[in-house]
Amino acid sequence: MQTLSLSNISAGYRNKSVLYNVSLEIESAMILALVGPNGSGKSTLIRVATGVLPATCGRISMKDANVLRMNTRERARRIAVVPQQAQLPNTFTVSEVVLMGRTPHIPMWASDSRKDYEAVEQAMRASGIESLSSRRIGELSGGEQQRVVIARALAQEPQVLLLDEPTAHLDLKHQAAILSLIRTLAREQSLAVMLTMHDLNQAARCADKIAILSDGRIQALGTPNQVLTAELLSTAYGLPVEVVTHPYHGTPLVVLSHTRSSTFTVGGSSIRSNK
Repeated sequence: MQTLSLSNISAGYRNKSVLYNVSLEIESAMILALVGPNGSGKSTLIRVATGVLPATCGRISMKDANVLRMNTRERARRIAVVPQQAQLPNTFTVSEVVLMGRTPHIPMWASDSRKDYEAVEQAMRASGIESLSSRRIGELSGGEQQRVVIARALAQEPQVLLLDEPTAHLDLKHQAAILSLIRTLAREQSLAVMLTMHDLNQAARCADKIAILSDGRIQALGTPNQVLTAELLSTAYGLPVEVVTHPYHGTPLVVLSHTRSSTFTVGGSSIRSNK
């Protein structure tokens, strides 16, 4: 079922165009990863989809409703975003920060309701931070803080979750944990998820579909096996790469091309590049 549709989106900053006629569709329980070089427009597309940056042309719709014509509160009840660098108040507790996600649902001058606190508890439980509810943000690790930001987004009870480089600045253990959490949330809560990523191999294992964005345009869109090819990636990134099949997961594995040999060894297994 189609949840979020972006049709012929163009956008930019002042007199500089960044996106050109970008079209994407994200369905419930699906993860779409945006990959591409720095400056290709990935974060800009997230900003446009959330209404932070106006599109110069195009349409964003959810079940035939025009997202760009919604007011801020209505849009926030449908679409939640996890920014690349969230500024969290160090002295607030985890539960207080997650409660901020209920803002779109609380009428002006009204107090928090039982339903709001239940939504906060559910969001913390889904994000695995129930035990941290009374801890202050300044006491948490980077990985824990990222889970808090995701929980705050879930408290909005959205249909669409947008994440801008959710694993940036995290170590390998926390990167794996966050991506596993995102996959679980997409499946169990039927969320339509779009996230920007730089690690192509993580994208191959995490995403159902991948879109390569380069020079502000979609260069390729499809499953990881369809999109993560040596030809497409070498063109998009402007350097030679090889793509091999992971010996354990069967997903594409992207490596820089430092040799003409088409055979590589990973984990003791010899694998041949996909030509």
